[in-house]
Amino acid sequence: MNILYIMCDDHSYQTVSAYDHRFIETPNIDRIANEGVRFTNSFVANSLSGPSRACLLTGKHSHKNGFTDNTKRFDGSQQTFPKLLQQAGYQTAVVGKWHLTSDPTGFDYWNILIGQGDYYNPYFIDNGEKKQIEGYATNITTDLALDWLDNKRCSTTKRPIVPGCRIPVIWICMKMSFTRFPKHFMTNMKGVLPHPNRK
Repeated sequence: MNILYIMCDDHSYQTVSAYDHRFIETPNIDRIANEGVRFTNSFVANSLSGPSRACLLTGKHSHKNGFTDNTKRFDGSQQTFPKLLQQAGYQTAVVGKWHLTSDPTGFDYWNILIGQGDYYNPYFIDNGEKKQIEGYATNITTDLALDWLDNKRCSTTKRPIVPGCRIPVIWICMKMSFTRFPKHFMTNMKGVLPHPNRK
């Protein structure tokens, strides 16, 4: 079994048509939801950016994992689900927004935005090497994730026969903005979205 976890920032369930069709159509995400798992009754232990990631990684509430707000530094020595998956023979990767101030642990490959990351021409840290990549952050994140899946991971889907060749797990963290999303990307919009801060 392969695992693909996509975490999208800065938008609500109403902006994914697998949950709500009023504002936008997201056919590719809907297909993933229809063929995978869709959470319809889920809750968060912490709704802040970095702390929510720390809760997901550790399975612990913020007061137990130590990352209570975005000013803290995540303690990567803790047990996390990617480390457990590695022990079970999975190859793991994280691509996109990390926002935990520490380097990722438990991932065979990581290519993360620095802090919150910029929307345009952002800097990424590719397994420790800082690189600026031209383009829009969400598109870049998608391209990097696909590149890892297609070219950088071990392509076998069986349990490892060759050491270091594992089943893939990838955690993709997209960065999207309600107000900064370029108009030419808004091809599936159903009319004009109301600004969330205006009545």
